[in-house]
Amino acid sequence: MGLLGLAFWSLEPARGVSLTTGLLAQETPAVPALPAAPATKPEEASARSGKGAGEAASQEGVEKVLYAGEVVLLSEAFRRRGVKSHAEEIAQTAVLYTTDGEIVPLVPDWRGRALFQDERLRDRPVELVVNRRPGVPWVSVLSIYLQDEKGKRAVVDYWCDVCSIPMYEIKDCECCQGPIRLRYRNLPLPKDARPAKPAAK
Repeated sequence: MGLLGLAFWSLEPARGVSLTTGLLAQETPAVPALPAAPATKPEEASARSGKGAGEAASQEGVEKVLYAGEVVLLSEAFRRRGVKSHAEEIAQTAVLYTTDGEIVPLVPDWRGRALFQDERLRDRPVELVVNRRPGVPWVSVLSIYLQDEKGKRAVVDYWCDVCSIPMYEIKDCECCQGPIRLRYRNLPLPKDARPAKPAAK
């Protein structure tokens, strides 16, 4: 190749050179263009945001409903309706027994769990604001209304007097790890909750 050709080759390796000796010619191949990214589909956007198609579909047809009755353990609700069962398997299951005798199962989630934990919320007149989904007999509790010591309607939650923060189940304060108390607040029922339809006889 010769010394001069080698010198030119070492100086411009990226572009490639045609050597004056005529022994070797090299050109850098062109980089092909990348195809354009396809448009993001709605379901793909939901997946990237952490919400899948199933979760989005679960929100369709959700109704905010107001029920009245009392929360009891399922074994008691069965007893009232003449249903025999083994009590051990349902010992800690709380349900709403409505004023017209319907048994409404409750989801023990962030709000409904208190009805499973706290005996003070059961076996007394109650109004529950819930989310009801088509095809799902269980309801998700949003608000719990009881009567306070003066007989007035009050929404209940749990309160830390030190940190002034609300909580929705029985546990130590999430901030100071101290005790919390059951709190009553005289608030009206939400206007966007429709009364539950009477159970079919």
